[in-house]
Amino acid sequence: MDPAVRDYLSALVATARAVLGDDLVGAYAAGSVALDAYRPGRSDVDAALVCAAALDDGSKRALVAGLRHEALPCPARGLELVVYRREVARSGTPEPGFEVELNTGARMAFRVTWSPGERPAGDGRFWYGLDRSILHQGGYRLLGPPAAEAFADLSPADLRTLLVDALRWWLDRPTPAGDAPAPGAEDAVLGAARALVRLRHGVWLPKDAAGRRLVADGWPADLVDRSIAARAGGPPPSGPAARAFQRRVLAEVAAG
Repeated sequence: MDPAVRDYLSALVATARAVLGDDLVGAYAAGSVALDAYRPGRSDVDAALVCAAALDDGSKRALVAGLRHEALPCPARGLELVVYRREVARSGTPEPGFEVELNTGARMAFRVTWSPGERPAGDGRFWYGLDRSILHQGGYRLLGPPAAEAFADLSPADLRTLLVDALRWWLDRPTPAGDAPAPGAEDAVLGAARALVRLRHGVWLPKDAAGRRLVADGWPADLVDRSIAARAGGPPPSGPAARAFQRRVLAEVAAG
């Protein structure tokens, strides 16, 4: 693990413990850190905390105050933190089910969502079930039981439903017309690749590795290679090329 991220996560757990005490029963790194794909300067730090019971308003606010970037500087682009009750984490539910959600960082807009009901539908409600599925497979344990015990996976039907929702959400994002490079198209392509690899092979892979797995499955390499190169600073693919790829993936995922 990147040393700066390791130290930051240790401080994050200590801060959360100071606020929640014995109610903090688990802490896990997720996303690129958990999948061994963290890129300094590009990646976020994704983390999940597990609490024994529902948090009251004062505990939520104290946790946010202690973990926001101004109080605990994040060495990455930003922190994406979600807190779950233990029973929700272990339930395998496709619903958001979180206690509080915090986005904060030097290059990330500050945002707190105090309950799932405040989450705008247009921002997507599929993220949480998919993130917990990733945590079940490979969450990096910082505190508490192994991630595979702390988080239940989704049922096959719920997994497919959330993947379809995610792919449709990405397709709804605006993109420039024409064949000019479209910023963000690389993440749309490789995110779609990761969704299809999860459905086909039953494993969550980092985005670059998922793209390469689809190429090994026989998908054209040009778009995937360009998307991987774009994540290292090269030009992204065009919007129409990315959308064609996404629609092909969506058709297979939706068909099951």
